[in-house]
Amino acid sequence: MNTKRFLFVLLFITIHLVVRADGRITSSFNSGWSFKKGPAFPELALHGPAWNNGWQEVDLPHTWNAKDMQMYANNFYEGTGYYRKTYVLPTEWKEKRIFLRFEGVGAVAEVYVNGTLATSHKGGYSAFSCEIGTLLKAGEENEIIVKADNASRPDVIPVNHVLFGVYGGIYRPVWLIVTDPYNICVTDNASPGVYITQKNVSKKKADVGVKVKLDNATLQPAKLTLNNSIYDQSGRLVTSDNRSFDLSPQGVQTIESSFTVKNPTLWQARKNPYLYKVVSRLYKDGQLIDEVIQPLGLRHIEIKAGDGFYLNGEKYPMYGVCRHQDWWGVGSALLNEHHDFDLETIMDIGATTVRFAHYQQSEYLYSKCDSLGLIIWAEIPFVNRVSGQEWENAHSQLREMIRQGFNHPSIYVWGLHNEVYRPHEYTKELTKSLHDLAKTEDPDRYTVAVNGYGHMEHPVNLNADIQGMNRYFGWYEKTLQDMKPWIENLETTYPHQLFMLTEYGADANIHHQTEYIGEALNWTKEFYPETFQTKTHEYQWSVIADHPYIIASYLWNMFDFCAPMWSRGGVPGRNMKGLLTFDRKIKKDSYFFYKANWSDDPVLHLTQRRNKDREKKQTSITVYSNIGVPRVFLNEKELTDIRKGYTDIHYVIEDVTLEMGTNIIRTVVEKNGEVYEDKIEWIYTGEKNREAETLNNREEHSGF
Repeated sequence: MNTKRFLFVLLFITIHLVVRADGRITSSFNSGWSFKKGPAFPELALHGPAWNNGWQEVDLPHTWNAKDMQMYANNFYEGTGYYRKTYVLPTEWKEKRIFLRFEGVGAVAEVYVNGTLATSHKGGYSAFSCEIGTLLKAGEENEIIVKADNASRPDVIPVNHVLFGVYGGIYRPVWLIVTDPYNICVTDNASPGVYITQKNVSKKKADVGVKVKLDNATLQPAKLTLNNSIYDQSGRLVTSDNRSFDLSPQGVQTIESSFTVKNPTLWQARKNPYLYKVVSRLYKDGQLIDEVIQPLGLRHIEIKAGDGFYLNGEKYPMYGVCRHQDWWGVGSALLNEHHDFDLETIMDIGATTVRFAHYQQSEYLYSKCDSLGLIIWAEIPFVNRVSGQEWENAHSQLREMIRQGFNHPSIYVWGLHNEVYRPHEYTKELTKSLHDLAKTEDPDRYTVAVNGYGHMEHPVNLNADIQGMNRYFGWYEKTLQDMKPWIENLETTYPHQLFMLTEYGADANIHHQTEYIGEALNWTKEFYPETFQTKTHEYQWSVIADHPYIIASYLWNMFDFCAPMWSRGGVPGRNMKGLLTFDRKIKKDSYFFYKANWSDDPVLHLTQRRNKDREKKQTSITVYSNIGVPRVFLNEKELTDIRKGYTDIHYVIEDVTLEMGTNIIRTVVEKNGEVYEDKIEWIYTGEKNREAETLNNREEHSGF
């Protein structure tokens, strides 16, 4: 990223997230809280002895599940937790409007101010806002209480903790927003109140629409002026529009502006994630009273069946990973530095697209993806099971996600469901209704729904623009090699469908190593060798890369994550399909395989460095190199007969004979005057009669 673009991005993120804009104050509301777990108190206003005991001081973000959910399979606290904070409203703000904006509370929230309910919210991953000024006493202490509850319930998605844990608590930041009585709407599903559309985008021109929702909290109409302006990345004004009007006090009003940007610089994803910005300013009597700043990345996206993903008329590679938001020892209460690390790692591997699964993720994260040029799939947590009672909440969470993420150029698709099935008719109708809602709210983006069975004719399929399928050949079903005939059958039988491979991979416990791996592994056993995961990705990526029918693929997963109902692979509460360990400290071999295939950075990597205690005297050596054919040495003797593996960066030397004791394997590549080297150590003490876990599991994939 060049210096000018970096400074612009930094300025945009700072303005957008933290700093005071003229006429509006947005400040952190994350310190000075106290927390205690339930039980539920029937009358918050009574404040008896039981209520006043057992509080601990915390700062936000905070979750009460950072340890128990991650360490003990199916043995963690789900239920009620309370947060309280004392706040003194400055007397000079007595005539102002005061709001709280919660970025995420797991999972059902109630907000009380001085004992009175201000709002409630169902859904642990979308933001929500509420006006509290009328409940505050200026110049006095005011008590704010938030009741959070992460217990599973059939009317709030996700309806269980099976695929991932819904961490309890106020686990994302909270903001205090102060405005004049007339403002750009703060409570429109916690959206920015500004909606930017783009049409007819090309290198010659782009048509841009800006819709602003305005609110008048007085009893009389007000003469106001709204200015919408577009600035380029250097801060130069591109175009501007003024609208004067009488703002009614009866209901939220909408004002729209239309622009044509000539010869625009297009948002070209990782190649050039160029961002304009739209600034909406509200004036009264010539004085600025409110301002909202939003990103604008001008781009045109088209998906062609059987061909690929097109960005601004050019085919663009969709190298995809999935990401869960939790960290070891932290849970979901992440700081920006955690998000930054994850995004830096995703960029490092060379990914171009991310499926943020299985729920709406941080606003900060989406903003960063805009500036980094990652192409994003955002989805709601309608996953795993159907209850028959989630219809209303699924719609509510989808509406919130779309309105809150509407202006992010990085988002190209809205995810409607993942692996939900019976009752089929209900699920089909709910998915169709969600698709209709998404197209009503945002006609210009795609929708996607995901099935885990791999049959295009499945009764819940083809109710969204894109059909996604999760397939774990060799892990939950059949063998690794069954992927190829499966995809070839789909592309022959259903050539007109927009299709994506939305999950694939295998678990890998880095402490489990073996040379004995077959074409399938029985996931119900406790042995999850890293070497099998490596083989899975080596083969399956080669199939994906050779079949453009797969418009985009998303490996599961970038990082190990918490699955609190599981106890598999020798570790409780863990899904180990990540390319990195849960603590982000160790990159598995598969990480380097993808980096060598996807990234322009030089990669030279010997695999099986953790498989140090060798089982076979006659073995093989694998090297990943995207900088040329590697030279390989065993105990400083150069080996010959190196051959290509599954892809152009994959090199294998077979029938290598180890010496007794320590063996040093070294690989070297010289390129453009620079020498690259990697070295590992293996120890051989004799043949070991160890059977690999190679039993085929031919059961259908069932939501894991």
